[in-house]
Amino acid sequence: MSYAEIASKGPKQTPQEAAAPQPPQIVNSTSASTSSLVDVDTPSVRTVPSDFGEQEVQTDTQAARLEREAEEAASRARAEADLAKKKARNKARKADTWLTKKFEELSDGSSGALVAANLIGLVGLSGWLGFKAWGLYDNGRLTWKSVGLGLGILGAVGAVEGVFGGYLYKAKGKGKKQ
Repeated sequence: MSYAEIASKGPKQTPQEAAAPQPPQIVNSTSASTSSLVDVDTPSVRTVPSDFGEQEVQTDTQAARLEREAEEAASRARAEADLAKKKARNKARKADTWLTKKFEELSDGSSGALVAANLIGLVGLSGWLGFKAWGLYDNGRLTWKSVGLGLGILGAVGAVEGVFGGYLYKAKGKGKKQ
């Protein structure tokens, strides 16, 4: 037996029961209110001016944000400065170590070689300056200014050799007191 046969044997429906229910009717008795909707043309809409970042701080949140940004920028600057100092210190240390090694190679463990090299350099420079001074004297152009310049050069070279020689002497441990 099919469903249709079983349904035909049951009680009969009235036409109202068999009909589909009616959809609800919308009664348009009031007009729609648009007063609560935001309209971009009204002056109530606020926009941010282009110079907003340059305006005075108006809230505690803005002030706190500006403080955090300033602290972060300062900490970044300190970190970069520390890094630059460390790099410069390392470069200076490497140059100092290189210079010390070169002078140690010259002396071969004895200060006698360094003293001899300094003496030869100083005598050679003195001889060259003396030759130039004699040439100026023969031409009549030797002045106290040129004599002072020559003596200044000799003094500077002697001071530099003395400083480096003393430094190397102490670096090798010979200048330490016991």
